[in-house]
Amino acid sequence: MSTNWNDTQPIYYQLFELTVERILDGSLDEADPLPSVRQVAAELQLNPITVSKAYQLLVDDDIVEKRRGLGMFVKTGAREKLLNTERKKFRVHIWPDIVARIQRLGIDPAGLLESINKSKK
Repeated sequence: MSTNWNDTQPIYYQLFELTVERILDGSLDEADPLPSVRQVAAELQLNPITVSKAYQLLVDDDIVEKRRGLGMFVKTGAREKLLNTERKKFRVHIWPDIVARIQRLGIDPAGLLESINKSKK
């Protein structure tokens, strides 16, 4: 796992988002263990406290659970919960900006959908 950190958000939040992406894309399945804090810190050259903060956000959002003496594990139902959360976030925060930009640029939505469908073939 390697990444390029940006300056727009704290690194712990970017690591949280990266873990969410891994759950959504299936590279981390439900009931899978998360890599240890020390392992992630060493691999990504981060302070272990930064990794712990990211993991704590996942616990707070009820995405992972701590198992005493075993580590952190992706909870059953986490992917579905994340899909619902991310879809809502997209509809409320991202989609309105995209629609406004499409209108500003005078792009035909039907043509845009057609070009997306062609690129899938």
